[in-house]
Amino acid sequence: MTLDRRTVIKTALIAWTSDGGQIELDGTFGLSLTATFGAMLARAFALALLVIALVAGRPSVGLAAGPDASTGIVVIRAARLIDGRGGEPLAPAMVRIDGDKITAVGTALAVPEGARTVDLGDSTLLPGFIDLHTHLTGRSDVHWEDALVRTTPPEDALWGAHWALITLMAGFTTVRDMGPEWPYTDVALRNAIEAGAVPGPRMLVAGAYVSSTGGAGDALQFSPYLQVPLVHNLADGPEEITKAVRTNFKNGADFIKILATGAALSKGIPPGAQQYSDEEIRAAVVEAKRWGRDVAAHAHGTEGIKAAIRAGVHTIDHGSGLDDEAVAMLKARPGVTYYVPTLALMTVNLDEKHANVFPPAELERIRQLRSMAEAGFRRALAAGLPIGLGTDAPVIPHGMNAREFRTRVALGEKPMASLVSATRLNAQIIHLEDRIGTVEAGKLADLVAVPGNPLTDITATERVGFVMKGGVVYRQELADAKSGSTALPGR
Repeated sequence: MTLDRRTVIKTALIAWTSDGGQIELDGTFGLSLTATFGAMLARAFALALLVIALVAGRPSVGLAAGPDASTGIVVIRAARLIDGRGGEPLAPAMVRIDGDKITAVGTALAVPEGARTVDLGDSTLLPGFIDLHTHLTGRSDVHWEDALVRTTPPEDALWGAHWALITLMAGFTTVRDMGPEWPYTDVALRNAIEAGAVPGPRMLVAGAYVSSTGGAGDALQFSPYLQVPLVHNLADGPEEITKAVRTNFKNGADFIKILATGAALSKGIPPGAQQYSDEEIRAAVVEAKRWGRDVAAHAHGTEGIKAAIRAGVHTIDHGSGLDDEAVAMLKARPGVTYYVPTLALMTVNLDEKHANVFPPAELERIRQLRSMAEAGFRRALAAGLPIGLGTDAPVIPHGMNAREFRTRVALGEKPMASLVSATRLNAQIIHLEDRIGTVEAGKLADLVAVPGNPLTDITATERVGFVMKGGVVYRQELADAKSGSTALPGR
């Protein structure tokens, strides 16, 4: 009997979301059959499948078998290395990994006796990518407002485990998750990944976003007589916002996400309108600083962007209405407030018309924001601002995160600058620059490889063929395709 972990998780999701009846088990355990369940038994079956998948799918260290795995040594060869610092690529390149850390980088490293070797051929090795704006428990096929009346927190957690693996396999070894539909399911997902229960990227999580009544996070489509769980987290005025910040940190959030303006995918206040006053945004920042944490501000409109900068938020996410004055304000605050646009979602949803569940009115909001957002990005480029990289997945489908590189390069960013943004700069923004973001001795072994050279073809980042996170190998097609490599047991 064989076990295809992805198929098992898929079957678990189908069983959980069903009302019982016949459930296909085709390929789940190397079998082809149909089972019939009642609604309650279907959910029990789903949980059992998930446990099986997690236990059987737990990643191995990929360096050595058994309890001494952390003492194993791996030496990776590639045609070139882009180390994340912005300098010329190292060619050819060799990287030595001892346990979960990089211990040496060079062109001709000695290979210790007994070390495992990985030859990636004509590929480029890079630091693991970092996405500063994801929603891993969210789905492209369920609108966030519908999720509040049609799904459950356990269902989101199951899907979150699924999307976490897909994101990791796309080369994104760290993400900053910007708030789930069901509060704190992101906290549970982060903890499960950290504990090794499920594979996924390293996560920093918001827990639940802070929104005003009638604002971007208010589920306005419902009757006022229907109590929607997320609406219970709305906060108005400095005192309520302070309490919301404290509540989120109490429940495990790493940072605060505040909705400073309206949003495209919402029936609330328009995206260009400021939904929180300067005083309210400042209250969130003051309280977060007491905890030693950051505030990320969702901000499309120009005045909301400037209010968030004045209040001292750490990142301006989306930043569609970034004008010259806002750029000057950011330049005056180096290392304090960063701009993190999300641009590929417009290309994917408007030009390519990727399948989505967005109502026409919300797609029109995206269309109206597009020219302003692209102009703001070009303005930031011309000013030499450091620009973080985020995607807003699943507004762009999970696993397509690297499309952000292609979009930014098409708008005028140099390929190297785009790659540095998703590695060294993003690590700096989330205060993990001493651990990740560059390929240097002493850093965690978060490495990805793509075929060819992304400096001449940035779309190579969309064809990741090797992923290592903290010394653990999750995919290695590029190594498998190159004879002479030592097979690494991994995912």
